Amino acid sequence: MQSKATYEYAVIRLVPKVEREEFLNVGVILFSKSKKYLGIKILIDEKRIHSFSKEVDIDMIRKYLAAWVQVCNGAPEGGSIGKQELALRFRWLVAARSTIIQSSETHPGLSNHPEEVLESLFQMYVL
Repeated sequence: MQSKATYEYAVIRLVPKVEREEFLNVGVILFSKSKKYLGIKILIDEKRIHSFSKEVDIDMIRKYLAAWVQVCNGAPEGGSIGKQELALRFRWLVAARSTIIQSSETHPGLSNHPEEVLESLFQMYVL
């Protein structure tokens, strides 16, 4: 029997008004070193976002989150961070921030199917 691989994940949050400390979950990022996996899923629900704040610039949010996806995927548009190994990209993305896009603390787990876990976490925390 094969033992399960460890993974870490964080929930990606939109914090429309940082001073109010309210947030909306907009995605999940998951990393498994042993599986050489780094994945991200994002959902931008404009109606939900505007229920928190009518002043949020949705196009800006799309650009910020697209940058997260580019870094996660190691795309050339991800800049110098996007060129780093998976673990460094994950750590950079989940680092503490006081901006409009933040992540939760990281949480561990065990699975041999990180893609399935990412989808399950996305369903649980975002949808």
